[in-house]
Amino acid sequence: MIPQLVTIRHRRPDGRCRRRFVPVLPVLLLISPLLLLAVPVALVACLVTRVNPVAALWGVGQVLGALPGTRIEIAQGDKTLLVSVR
Repeated sequence: MIPQLVTIRHRRPDGRCRRRFVPVLPVLLLISPLLLLAVPVALVACLVTRVNPVAALWGVGQVLGALPGTRIEIAQGDKTLLVSVR
């Protein structure tokens, strides 16, 4: 299952926290024309590097399937950034 929602939380040095919710499906619909251009480029890249395109597509699907539940937290000094994929 592909991720449905990405939550980005950013804590600024003054202590205030900003939270952004990014729904994945509308973003995919917006960038779908770019994805249509990327598919032939990826296919040519697979053929040039002698990688099986079906295996590459399967690997991308496995990575996307593993994304839900991922949390990435970065802290530096008094600033923090948390990215959560649901």
